[in-house]
Amino acid sequence: MAVPGALIFQERALAGGQLEEPLADAVRTALSSAIANDAPPLPVFASTDARLRYLRWLSGMSDRLYSRKKDFNTRIEFLQTVWYESQRAGLETSLVLGLIQVESAFRKYAVSSVGARGYMQVMPFWSRVIGDGDAGKLFHMQTNLRFGCVILRHYLERERGDLFMALGRYNGSRGRPQYPNAVFGAQKRWVLSA
Repeated sequence: MAVPGALIFQERALAGGQLEEPLADAVRTALSSAIANDAPPLPVFASTDARLRYLRWLSGMSDRLYSRKKDFNTRIEFLQTVWYESQRAGLETSLVLGLIQVESAFRKYAVSSVGARGYMQVMPFWSRVIGDGDAGKLFHMQTNLRFGCVILRHYLERERGDLFMALGRYNGSRGRPQYPNAVFGAQKRWVLSA
């Protein structure tokens, strides 16, 4: 869905870009499957204690994100979706929020100089490789967060759990410390202390 004025006033993000690499058919199928489920980001909890921890997290993160997203409903929907997609991909939510802070400064319509789009600065080639080919959907919040989390999980598996290297691969700066260190630094803001 096009947003009026979105192409006219797209803020540039300073993020790098993932590099398109050949994927084995099995990997492409697994990644496509991982982004295909359209389940809504509604959390389900095994206990009341788990639900209360989530609500404390949501309240704390909402306060921290207020300066970037003033509208309460937009802010809560964003946080709920980040929480859902990071949990779904087996990633630390604070890491994903740190990555978003570094990649796009929480701007939905951010576009980097290399064409990466949205909150998690997903390169358009991913919509062709594992999606339906519509790169415009990368500006849709849940689609962008799902792609970004699935791609980061993929890179983490390729790097055998080495988060430093996976973040470098995500940014297209594999082996260089600036980007992973920036994400780790930003992540600290999004950790809820006990």
